[in-house]
Amino acid sequence: QVQLVQRGGGLVQAGGSLRISCEVFEVDFANYAMGWFRQGPGQERLFEREFVAGISRTGGESLFSDSVKGRFAISRDNAKSTVFLQMNNLEPEDTATYYCATSREFAEGVSASTADFRAWGQGIQVTVSS
Repeated sequence: QVQLVQRGGGLVQAGGSLRISCEVFEVDFANYAMGWFRQGPGQERLFEREFVAGISRTGGESLFSDSVKGRFAISRDNAKSTVFLQMNNLEPEDTATYYCATSREFAEGVSASTADFRAWGQGIQVTVSS
């Protein structure tokens, strides 16, 4: 069964940077597009997760939400079965629990919809202080 293990996160001051990672086990990582989503406090349901960024299976295509475009970068290392989210110029509004997710196998392109993602990481807290 696929497992996603997230690392990184923590507390950072506004304007700072942070990198979080997500390692995927038990599947051929290169067969899956990956996405990052976030969820604020009080939001419990899957559909309430906000799309942040996504990357295609080969890494040749990426997609960002308007709120993070120009500040965040997404990358993947297929040899290490890991996807990264580099977050720069962080703002207090970026405070959330961040989740990585895998697409369905052999998905084309990148999706921003939670409905197109199948397995999810455990979530990791990112807190940005003002």
